[in-house]
Amino acid sequence: MVGSSQKAEEGSLQHVVNETTKEMIARSCATIITHPFHVITLRCMVQFIGREAKYSGVFDSIVTIYREEGVLGFFAGLIPRLLGDVLSLWICNMLAHFINAYAIDDSTSHTGEIKNCSQAVTGFFASMLTYPFVLVSNLMAVNNCGLAGGLPPYAAVYPNWLYCWSHLSREGNMGRGNSLFFRKLPAGKMYAIEQKRFF
Repeated sequence: MVGSSQKAEEGSLQHVVNETTKEMIARSCATIITHPFHVITLRCMVQFIGREAKYSGVFDSIVTIYREEGVLGFFAGLIPRLLGDVLSLWICNMLAHFINAYAIDDSTSHTGEIKNCSQAVTGFFASMLTYPFVLVSNLMAVNNCGLAGGLPPYAAVYPNWLYCWSHLSREGNMGRGNSLFFRKLPAGKMYAIEQKRFF
């Protein structure tokens, strides 16, 4: 390489850092732009818990959120979602780079397929590690929004996402809902069938 203005060689750590930084900026912008629709979607789903019809359609939901919470209501849960997305991206890309650079032999005939597979596996691993951010973001998006599913007894009311994180962590619930097939009973809780909730 000649001079510092020379582009980083493809496959080098500097190239991965540069590309990941660009992707991080693009994803963060996309997340910020689409987050209000994410909030609306979550609230439309959560209203089924209390058999409510507060959010019905995109435009009515926009008016409802703006009237009750102002502009900030559209961005409830944004910070943990952004942090989770950024961490997941960096973990995935850096792990994939180190696996591809140091663990995979380039002389094999199926190197391309193996590298694609390593990217998928590291993506899955990164999403598992950053799942608590997704959980906290989703809980904060419906927290105290006037729906039964975002209020006691179904959910605690949190002043901000750090309190939510701390509460879930204390109760051992940072991984709640992360499995499609297996559900675990929250630590130290009992389920009351007639009330359909945990105590």
